[in-house]
Amino acid sequence: MDSIQSLEDPLLAAPATSQELQEELPQAPQDDAADEDNGKDRQFVTALARGLEILRCFRPGEAYLTNSEMAKRTGMPKPTISRLTYTLTKLGYLTYSADQGRYQLGAPVLALGYTLLANLDVRKLARPAMQELAEYAQCSVAIGIRDRLHMVYVEACRGSAAVTLRRDAGSRIPLATTAMGKAYLCGLPQTDRDFLMDHIRLTADTNWPKIKTDIEQGFKDYQDRGFVLSSGLWDANISAVGVPLLDQDIARTMAFNCGGPAFLLPYEKLVEDLGPRLVQLVRNVEISMGRHIG
Repeated sequence: MDSIQSLEDPLLAAPATSQELQEELPQAPQDDAADEDNGKDRQFVTALARGLEILRCFRPGEAYLTNSEMAKRTGMPKPTISRLTYTLTKLGYLTYSADQGRYQLGAPVLALGYTLLANLDVRKLARPAMQELAEYAQCSVAIGIRDRLHMVYVEACRGSAAVTLRRDAGSRIPLATTAMGKAYLCGLPQTDRDFLMDHIRLTADTNWPKIKTDIEQGFKDYQDRGFVLSSGLWDANISAVGVPLLDQDIARTMAFNCGGPAFLLPYEKLVEDLGPRLVQLVRNVEISMGRHIG
């Protein structure tokens, strides 16, 4: 889903209501001549969207990419990629290594991400309690926001145990098969939840029946307990609980998780101890932010 196909799918924009998403992102044209006028929304600048897709090509652990690699990931023609990478390099968002013959992200990209993090008050409010829970449970506690069909960590705390999950801010995990992702879905209005579920179905292929059953169990767990549990669909070696951070504006809905190696976190500990503790942590954060709505 991290490809030019995202321009064709209203789901893959910044979080908004499903109606807004459907209205704002039309199908992208495939020829450059139509970049400024795609025939559906004259306010939508496809050239800009394509440039942002270039920046999204880079993944953790991949410092450099060639034009050919970016063309393959986005589905855009290589001449288009070359013009976009040239422009992004001129602006500083990419840098070119002559030795490598490849591009890497430039400092302005980091500056944009830092600005986002710096403006998330929830990180400052929640971090002390997150660190306390992480030390108590000797596991990891994180906050995530949705990015397309993934959740992205914006804050993460770890206990001092030698064996724990080591994911930091910027880490991406699946929306459909993780405790954090399922918790996020639980925090959405039904219409928007159904909208995302439909897109998950389209990308899940033959795994959809199993994923759908697991998500529905997450909805039930959330109604009964206030939190959801990981099921091993994503990683059988990780156990976790997840709780949504609710808001009337779904663009500000987030989710917390608390998890670690499965052999350290048996089902009983998750259900009877860590789940309720995470629920209380999130409710306290909501109240501190004036966001408690339940």
